Amino acid sequence: MPHTTSAAKRLRQNVKRRLRNQVRVSRAKTAEKRFVQKLEGGSREEAAAALQSCFSMLDKAAKRHSISRNRASRKKSRLAKRLNALAKGPTPAAPATPSAV
Repeated sequence: MPHTTSAAKRLRQNVKRRLRNQVRVSRAKTAEKRFVQKLEGGSREEAAAALQSCFSMLDKAAKRHSISRNRASRKKSRLAKRLNALAKGPTPAAPATPSAV
């Protein structure tokens, strides 16, 4: 328990802020999961719309410092890469390397 009134106030503020941050991060994660579901479903248009929503949630979380800007940027890049990979189609199998015998 806090010993001073200012410490008690800081504790109250931190609890409120932690809850707000948890909500923002949770919304971003949910948007990311929706995107992955649409992506695995195979619908490029729906996945692209879900990706825009996911970008928005990540940007909002980063803007309010719930997550770092670099983390948001990294996630956005990786998700966009996944969408672009779907557009290109399946990648061909790597050629077999001869075993050293």
